[in-house]
Amino acid sequence: MIREEDTVKVGYFARPHGIKGELSLVTDYDLFEDTEDPFVICEMDGILVPFFVESYRYKSNSVILVKIENIDDELTAKQFINKEVFYPADRLETPSMEELGWKFYTGYILEGKEQGELGIINYVDETTINTLFNVDYRGKELLIPVADELVDSVDHNRRSIVLTLPEGILMVNDEFLEP
Repeated sequence: MIREEDTVKVGYFARPHGIKGELSLVTDYDLFEDTEDPFVICEMDGILVPFFVESYRYKSNSVILVKIENIDDELTAKQFINKEVFYPADRLETPSMEELGWKFYTGYILEGKEQGELGIINYVDETTINTLFNVDYRGKELLIPVADELVDSVDHNRRSIVLTLPEGILMVNDEFLEP
């Protein structure tokens, strides 16, 4: 039995490619290069299920066209649209934060090293000179600046990031927000 804590979310299936069951896997990981038995894991009816990869080819740096065994037509492949794809953590070399990009962490739990859990990262704002995490903090929108030097740790299994936050960053209307 595959346990969720033994896997890492590596991407998702976007849509079928062509009519012979090939799927577009959106990922920032190099999954299949060093393995003789390539497979991916998807949740089906609440259970993590391995699917063996018959063939694959790179479409771009972030899209792998994957042919799963016994998925031979577009209609069958459609059941995988938007399915999250997991991979065994012990077989994976985790890319650096720079390689993943900050937007990868949308949906992760954000924690302050001293403050504790702050909330879920809703989106990443890269429209200004400073990249900001938009966090839902007890119904309030917090904009937290993010940079490599602020990151204390990342846990991909828990989908959480711990930051060492500058003093005063959690102030709203001259009041400190309490976690």
